[in-house]
Amino acid sequence: MFDNSIQRIGFCCKYLDADQSQKPKILKEKQQKYTDRSTTVAWCNRQDKAVAEERLLEIVTHNMQAAYNLVEWVGSLPKERRMVRLSSSLIPMATEPNWRYVFEDPIVRKELEAGFGKVGDVARLNDVRLSFHPGQFTVLASDKPDVVERSIDEFEYHCDMIRWMGFGKEFMDFKNNVHISGRQGAEGIINILHKLSPEARNTIAIENDEMCWGLDESLKLEKHLALVLDIHHHWIRDEEYIQADDDRVKRVIDSWRGVRPTLHYSYSRDEWLPEPSLLESGDRHDTMHDIHALLSLGCKKQKLRAHSDYYPNTKANEWALSFWNDFDIQCEAKAKNLASEQLWSQAVSYS
Repeated sequence: MFDNSIQRIGFCCKYLDADQSQKPKILKEKQQKYTDRSTTVAWCNRQDKAVAEERLLEIVTHNMQAAYNLVEWVGSLPKERRMVRLSSSLIPMATEPNWRYVFEDPIVRKELEAGFGKVGDVARLNDVRLSFHPGQFTVLASDKPDVVERSIDEFEYHCDMIRWMGFGKEFMDFKNNVHISGRQGAEGIINILHKLSPEARNTIAIENDEMCWGLDESLKLEKHLALVLDIHHHWIRDEEYIQADDDRVKRVIDSWRGVRPTLHYSYSRDEWLPEPSLLESGDRHDTMHDIHALLSLGCKKQKLRAHSDYYPNTKANEWALSFWNDFDIQCEAKAKNLASEQLWSQAVSYS
């Protein structure tokens, strides 16, 4: 278990070099040691079977080392920044029916256990908090049984990696969060919990989304699992800036049963905000935008949900940081570690 007393600000999946003005080739060389690779079903299906198998094993070998390198680098940062979400694509084709056998081979399985074991070891050595976020096709609350079964398979694939890393032994020693997504809502999530492995039940967390199932629906699960609060999603869906002292926020905190909860923070892209001259404040970056006013000016929620590269709005950042006493903050900005460093710097300037 990570040190539960430390306030953290982390980022998601990918390392970006601090000097993004370098030539693309140089940037790629610097970043690739931390970046996972992938391939497609279509490519594998076009190849000779042996060629595809070799390529898949080559990719996963690289990806395990890249994950190790990324976690090791995060472990070199100030303790308040030692938090990162790992990519869901570390084992490409792991749940693809025609190719999963490659990773079910006993010899390959031992290599996976050893490789991911090293990732877990370096995380514990450097007190790095880790997480996953299975993708949009993990719909555990679907009303279609076949979709539910495929979604459980995808979720358990993530839990295999969590298990090999040595986590999932304690409640929320590793966060593996998904949205409710499916038509059955919170009840659908409750109905599948008994089908999950012990590691899955220890690590599953539910996040409110920006379109369908919001915080109120998530709160129906507060006695069953941990809840992740995404404040940008809530702003879009429920059209309010939820505050740190809101009773619902306290219930989210309590759902973690003493473990420090995680909050997700992103900000709308500038190109989807009105011209400054149309805004009451006359400024895109030094005001808390009233979403009702934005909608009246023609902004679309579908556009506002898109994540910005950085965090240019200091007022919005202050709002996000008002939760930092009680939550670790996972930055979901496109500039990854560069954006999380920007937010962390603002947090440090206030302390």
